[in-house]
Amino acid sequence: MTTPSLSLADAIADAGSPVEYLRNAPSRPTVFPVAPEFSNWRSEQQSWRTGCALLDQSHHMTDLFITGPDALRLLQDLAVNSFARFAVDNAKQFIAVNHEGFVIGDAILFHLAENSFDLVGHPFAIDWVRFNAETGGYDVELELDGNSIVRQGPPKLYRYELQGPNALAILERLIGGEVPATKFFHMTTFTIAGHTVRALRHGMAGQPGFELFGPWAEGDDIRAAILSAGEGLGITQVGSMAYSSANLESAWVPSPVPAIFSGEGMDAYRAWLPAARAGSIAGSVDSPDIEDYYVTPWDLGYERSVNFDHAFIGKAALEKMAGTRAKVTLVWDEEDVAAAMKSLFQDGLPAKYIALPKARYGFFQVDKVLADGRQVGISHDCGYIVNEQTFASLASIELAYAEPGTRVAVVWGENPNTRKPAVEPHRQVEIRATVAPAPFSAEARENYRSSR
Repeated sequence: MTTPSLSLADAIADAGSPVEYLRNAPSRPTVFPVAPEFSNWRSEQQSWRTGCALLDQSHHMTDLFITGPDALRLLQDLAVNSFARFAVDNAKQFIAVNHEGFVIGDAILFHLAENSFDLVGHPFAIDWVRFNAETGGYDVELELDGNSIVRQGPPKLYRYELQGPNALAILERLIGGEVPATKFFHMTTFTIAGHTVRALRHGMAGQPGFELFGPWAEGDDIRAAILSAGEGLGITQVGSMAYSSANLESAWVPSPVPAIFSGEGMDAYRAWLPAARAGSIAGSVDSPDIEDYYVTPWDLGYERSVNFDHAFIGKAALEKMAGTRAKVTLVWDEEDVAAAMKSLFQDGLPAKYIALPKARYGFFQVDKVLADGRQVGISHDCGYIVNEQTFASLASIELAYAEPGTRVAVVWGENPNTRKPAVEPHRQVEIRATVAPAPFSAEARENYRSSR
């Protein structure tokens, strides 16, 4: 088992290659340290379409608070995004790539005050920012607040998400008046239960909503006020099982394989990074070349976020890069999914277990997408969408096969089976799939970025 003190560089050297290490790493899928279900995950999934979902984000995200005169320069140097209009009370999806233009990770960046930012998300982009801040001579101060799995004590902030058609009505009850018009990914301030609350305007699966945050000590008061205001308006507390599947509707790929295992300037980073923070690869992609697992911003649908108005790591590579794959939704054939599940009840070696609602068994899910007998892409997260009565995955596939209605197949399971804790003896199966838009739901495609 990987010890916390072992560096990623040492772990790879011991395993023989990045792929060998990651495919057998002990790191499990993303864990959300909140209740799995408050009622049942099916009804909880439906709540963000029919009423209002209350999602507790306080425990599973990592926060990196960055302050100081060089804070903005540090972030600009590492992000593909433009900062030209990034004022206080704005937020953005921060996207970092390596020198060759492959994605390291993304997170949500909050501009809290002058020279003060909070970067929130999975640790991959956050660790990259920490490393560069510590080694690049920037005049900044960092405060890392890990998730509740690794943190000692409570988080610094509570973070609650209200999403659904009744979210604004509940907020009006909470603040005793009309919710001020707030643009997408802009922040405002409310007074709730006598406390000042920061609020980020965004949406999930195409539904309106806000993310509320403030000091942890005030979180219980805010939660109680939300639940009281939501009575009769369909307020539903959402557990980790439903919450982990929400990205399938909004088409966000939460954890692509980070491009940190090769390329310019990465040796020092791998020596700095603990192996325990590097994740694990699950799925049928079995290339010995780690770069076959990487993705570009185009592969994830981030091309409109790439802006060349500033210098940043990876700019030269991205300026020469053209998109060859597109992000799509794959709708898995229901008969093939049912057959894979049915194999658990039949003699012989079964197919890899398909968990519901989210069927990932490593930190990074990377499955082959086949067409005409060859691999044409990568299938990422997969799971069941109650609101569409569909089992689906997000995928990056070659442009020639990205047209909705195209028939492909996903290879499910590993051959050979790896030593990850979540892998049982199983056989690979091919599951037919149909290409569909990403986001899959019409509500998300049409309304995700609409302002109030």
